[in-house]
Amino acid sequence: MADQNNSPPFDFVRGDATGLSIPAHPDSFRAAGADFLTEAFRTFGSIAPDNRIVRIDRLDPCPGGSTGHKLFLTVTYEREEAGLHTELFVKFSRDFTDARRDWQRTEMLGEAKFEPITRLPGFPIRVPTAYFADIHAESSTGIVITERIFFGERGIEPHRRKCLDHQTLDDPVGHYRAQVTALARLAAAHKASRLLPDIEQRFPFDPDTGSSDPIRYSDDELHAELDRCFDFARRCPQLLPAEVRSPEFMARMERDAFRIRAHEATIRKYLTGNRDLIALCHWNAHIDNCLFYRDAAKALQCGFIDWGRVGQLTFGAVLWGGLSAAHHEVWDHHFAEMMALFVREYHEHGGPLITVEELEFHLTLHMAAMGVARVLAFPEIILFRLPEVVNASGPFDPMFLPVACDPARNCLHVYTVFLKHWLRRDFGLHLDRLLERNPA
Repeated sequence: MADQNNSPPFDFVRGDATGLSIPAHPDSFRAAGADFLTEAFRTFGSIAPDNRIVRIDRLDPCPGGSTGHKLFLTVTYEREEAGLHTELFVKFSRDFTDARRDWQRTEMLGEAKFEPITRLPGFPIRVPTAYFADIHAESSTGIVITERIFFGERGIEPHRRKCLDHQTLDDPVGHYRAQVTALARLAAAHKASRLLPDIEQRFPFDPDTGSSDPIRYSDDELHAELDRCFDFARRCPQLLPAEVRSPEFMARMERDAFRIRAHEATIRKYLTGNRDLIALCHWNAHIDNCLFYRDAAKALQCGFIDWGRVGQLTFGAVLWGGLSAAHHEVWDHHFAEMMALFVREYHEHGGPLITVEELEFHLTLHMAAMGVARVLAFPEIILFRLPEVVNASGPFDPMFLPVACDPARNCLHVYTVFLKHWLRRDFGLHLDRLLERNPA
């Protein structure tokens, strides 16, 4: 946190990977200037040892994001090199002016280690070209510099805000096919040892961070959270499908939620127990972190930005992280297709052969555990963020469109996806099947 004068507690840290003195915030970055960038880019292999950055032409704040400060950077090199970008993007792990954002500084720990890997020949998916990345792990203070992506220009489709597919996508299913394909191919590259020989050491699987969140509710707290869910359905019936606010489904929710909590250890053991269903992948591949483009054959392809919290993840975490904000069309009519697509792409590009049934089982149990841990709290968040939501005409009311209302809209959409899947796939039945496999 910043001190009482709102001044950062330090200006530079020593990067763990490169040993360079790296700036901790925009002011120290500005002071370090072209000399720092030249040394950083040479060390990272982004420019030739005899090339340099002669000046910084522009350095502008980049708004948005949920973690550290961000900047748009324009530079001039002493000489051109093939593939060099002059328009760049700078991301800091820290925001010393905002304790809430600064609390998420650890998200860059994996990202700083991941960026050098994206420069390897044959990296399987499109990402912004990395120019430098390093972090001081003890303080979680780091910096990532990449190519700047110009959405809506240079062959890249416009950027899409989360949970607005119904307004921004003419072909939502096609876009999510591209997204699922990219996720599967990255996972397959890891399993086929096409990244680095020591990838397991660089990114060891951590069951606590690579799968569903722990359920922290006591009995009374879980009862209270469920009551808030049911109250939300009664106060805002226009925001939820009729089938997920029926008395019968609410009774099932309560029964299942307590059973899921009671058997959480068994669920987590299953989710983290099959290494074929765990790989290095993007943690939050929602559409606002996707970049879509057409290849030479005009086929739609997907790449990703914002690699915070990248690491080895269970496939339930990967697919929930990518599809939980997807258009309802994807979940209602193309869910099985998406599961089959992931399985096919994963195996055809070097991953182990898994079955569609096992992947669906895995994802559904992940949703059950993650949902009880986190998603049941979404109605409370919606009402806190947008109290007037009780007067909305429905989930697509214009009141959800302002950027300030993104958290409410996003939570409503994800919560609805979650409830519909709970109803359709029956979390309780999936738990029964798991317990049959793993009798006490």
